[in-house]
Amino acid sequence: MAEGAKKMEASQYLPKYATIKKVIPFTEQEKFFQLAFDDGSELGHQPGQFVEVSLLGFGEAPISISSSPTAKGFDLCARKVGRVTEVMHQMKEGDKFGIRGPFGKGFPAAALKGKDLLFIGGGIGMVPLRSFINFSVDNRKDYGRIMLLYGARSPKEIFDFPEFGDWKAGKKDVELSLTVDRGDDKWKGHVGVITTLVPPLKLDLDKTVAIVCGPPIMYKFVLLALESKNLKDDHIYLSLERRMKCGLGKCGHCQIHGYYCCQDGPVFNYPLIKSIKEAL
Repeated sequence: MAEGAKKMEASQYLPKYATIKKVIPFTEQEKFFQLAFDDGSELGHQPGQFVEVSLLGFGEAPISISSSPTAKGFDLCARKVGRVTEVMHQMKEGDKFGIRGPFGKGFPAAALKGKDLLFIGGGIGMVPLRSFINFSVDNRKDYGRIMLLYGARSPKEIFDFPEFGDWKAGKKDVELSLTVDRGDDKWKGHVGVITTLVPPLKLDLDKTVAIVCGPPIMYKFVLLALESKNLKDDHIYLSLERRMKCGLGKCGHCQIHGYYCCQDGPVFNYPLIKSIKEAL
């Protein structure tokens, strides 16, 4: 077996230790972790992929990668929804995770060179989108406009990524439109579901590609909104990252009509899954 293949096989089955460099609480349910491998290696991922986080004695959980491959180390964001993620939320700088991966097919960054990128993220769906957003910013000359529609349920549930202040200030050449479902006394921005941000958009339909990730209920209405703008189906990419489990196509948890999301996805071009009711 070639050396490269051996390393790939090891990364799929054997966790490798990574140390937490920084922990940032985002909300009551989400925490952001900046990590680096103890052996000094890089993750070698593509935007949109995920890893399996392993905690000895507790199990493992699939977590989307939030950082760009152009950055040193890697970032994860965990929502507290189960045994592993509950333990993750108790960990601090200097603690270690076991990491397997990266897994899955990410966003086709190379194939989309020259395109206008329309990112549509709802809630924790912003985690994998951030990887591609920062990748496109770091390779700015390769892409046209970078547009970001970001929706959260309330102001306190907006993820304060390290570069979020720059996005809001119009820096990094990212056109940010932000909305919340419900405002509060301090909120001065847009109020409404994320699809209310779509109608005002002025798009070059030949160049624009939509990249969508968010809660399941969001997809149906975002797709209808994009259809109303006459965006072609094959110009839409969707991440089904919520379906991940083992990462190896062994457990069958993520299977949808012959597709294994952990292997064939989690990123799909819309025409591939448009007719599959269980997918969306």
